Amino acid sequence: MDNLKSFHLLSLRILVFTFSASAFALNMPRLGTLPRTMQHEPQTISSISHPEDFKTYYYNQKLDHFNYRLDSYATFKQRYVINDRYWGGANASAPIFAYLGAEFPLDEEFPNIGFLSDNAPRFKALQVYIEHRYYGESVPFGSMKAALKNESIRGYFNSAQAIADYAAVLLHIKKNLSAENSPIIVIGGSYGGMLAAWFRLKYPHIALGAIASSAPILYFDTIAPQAGYFSIVTKDFKETSESCYKTIQKSWAEIDGVASEPHGLSTLSKRFNTCNQLNASSDLEEYLVTIYSDAAQYNQPPSYPLSILCNAIDGASVGTDTLGRIYAGVVAYMGNHSCYDVNVFKRPTETSEGWNWQTCSEMVMPIGFGTSPDSMFPPQTFNLNEFINECKSFYGVLPQPHWVTTYYGGQDLKLTLHRFGSNIIFSNGLRDPYSSGGVLENISENILAVTTINGSHCLDILLAKPSDPQWLVMQRNTEIKIIEQWISKYHDDLLAFKLHVRA
Repeated sequence: MDNLKSFHLLSLRILVFTFSASAFALNMPRLGTLPRTMQHEPQTISSISHPEDFKTYYYNQKLDHFNYRLDSYATFKQRYVINDRYWGGANASAPIFAYLGAEFPLDEEFPNIGFLSDNAPRFKALQVYIEHRYYGESVPFGSMKAALKNESIRGYFNSAQAIADYAAVLLHIKKNLSAENSPIIVIGGSYGGMLAAWFRLKYPHIALGAIASSAPILYFDTIAPQAGYFSIVTKDFKETSESCYKTIQKSWAEIDGVASEPHGLSTLSKRFNTCNQLNASSDLEEYLVTIYSDAAQYNQPPSYPLSILCNAIDGASVGTDTLGRIYAGVVAYMGNHSCYDVNVFKRPTETSEGWNWQTCSEMVMPIGFGTSPDSMFPPQTFNLNEFINECKSFYGVLPQPHWVTTYYGGQDLKLTLHRFGSNIIFSNGLRDPYSSGGVLENISENILAVTTINGSHCLDILLAKPSDPQWLVMQRNTEIKIIEQWISKYHDDLLAFKLHVRA
């Protein structure tokens, strides 16, 4: 995995790439609000407007919400941040916007999440940002190494415990502020978007509504097609440039062909200017898959990195061969460097190690290239048995590929949520590969899908920019109007309840 400056944290790593050699099962397309291949440093709290308004607190959180053994009462410090600059106050029952942190440090995540700060003045909302357990500073037992050292301690590290944490923190905040009547809207993106939707379903008495941005909640238990993710990557490249798509499609065989020659790996290392000698052609191929996946998933305006990559592949000088064109795309996308580290996305960090555990326990998303001849990638299906065996050998426990749908639902989602769910916005950009596992149609009059044809991953909850295209502005405005309706109805119901009590 890359370092923090590449903002790669939030990685989802599960897919087994087997070009010429099998890799560990946790090497997957990632989730997250921003790509790990970003060329600039992420925003930090000191770089945002009015940083003095963001106050950091620590909640004494229970280790285990679902047991009564003595060790369940152990606690850890969970970090959360509050900004009350625009809050209308408890007396006005002004709303609370709560961002549910996902799988990396909170202080590097929330400055990029603009939905709260951009809309707090309009709603007179309190802004709350909560860090996910076992990430950032909210790590039990003092360090990630200690927190992951054995099966018993890792067992407290799951999504159900995480959303129970959020419930405890939000109730604590409301109590401290005497804001029992302030409605809460939870917001999350990617894995955090799944958490936001699940929080609304599990804790409807705490959250009035949820925005689940780019949340692939159907990419579990064979609900979504395994090849869905990479079929959209292929579609994105094909629509951007037919010639770029074809160049990439035929490059895999050429890479393996060169690798099979005498001193072939040395030749590939020189052709792609790798920082170290390649050990296998699969190292290079996995690196390229990551670049292509990130380019499609995070094809954000105004730069549109997928176009930058394809323009470089197509624009190579006349006579440039296939591998030369692919290398030109790498340089354009990754930036001009003295050499290219093909293992940059595999370097372990405390955050990547935590997410690896999550994917090897409950967050089992079966993603494969598929076998379509139109795919930009070599034929490859997700092998669940291999995944289970490798996770078992790595962690000593078996993954639970059916648990997410058992605990949160997913099968027959439309019918189930139509009967009892409410107040969830599932937002997706249809050029986001993870939209293949998202909710793309309205389920009921208040469980709504807000989609854009051109959108990519989590765009709607990122900071608004003057350069944002009109379709993105309209998507955000649609979401704002829906939330206004939720809050207006809440206040009407609250007033009616108070009048009934007085009567």
